[in-house]
Amino acid sequence: MVDSAVKTTAPSKSQLAYDFIRARIDDGRYVSGFRLVLGQIAGELDISVVPVREAIRRLEAEGLVTFEKNVGAQVALLQEAEYTYTMETLALVEGAATQLSAPLLNGDHLHRARMINREMIACLDDFIPHRFTQLNQEFHAVLFEECPNPHILDLVHRGWNRLTVLRDSTFSFVPGRARESVDEHEHILQLIESGADALEIELAARRHRLATLDSLRAYQDEHKQH
Repeated sequence: MVDSAVKTTAPSKSQLAYDFIRARIDDGRYVSGFRLVLGQIAGELDISVVPVREAIRRLEAEGLVTFEKNVGAQVALLQEAEYTYTMETLALVEGAATQLSAPLLNGDHLHRARMINREMIACLDDFIPHRFTQLNQEFHAVLFEECPNPHILDLVHRGWNRLTVLRDSTFSFVPGRARESVDEHEHILQLIESGADALEIELAARRHRLATLDSLRAYQDEHKQH
């Protein structure tokens, strides 16, 4: 009976470990480079190391965790060049996903996206980067999740996962970018509502993503000068 209980509860323990680690990566408690000690996490959750190891493997496959022999598991480090490459790639695939989704978006989708954008605007005065980032992802998900091409959609999801450890810091460095971002969101919504040309929608979504990268580069250049 004990063996049977273990078999039925093991998947839920693996999911518990995954949710536990993922939540701490998302909210910044486990920062980039943070070492994930399997035994310690297992102890906190009062489970064995096995489901924790399964969760680590899943997070590794998503690009959020890396594992090295003499280092162990740690939250993925995104170097400046890798961040740039990820943003450039995401600009391409998310732009494509958004324009492919556009004809499939109805009034409910657009209303939901606009309500999220209004909540983002409300966050600007008392700016909390992590909350703004959550809402930003929710907004874009409404626009690209209807993409009928599963391969493109998978690439978009991978790009967002890889940016998880840096997105909050981006808006922290350049809060002015947050205000520009919500204006660009409204512009994209208007293009979709008006039935704009697919390429125009794609390019607007692409420029929106690259503008965040450009803002961060400008901040870094100015910071280096001082």
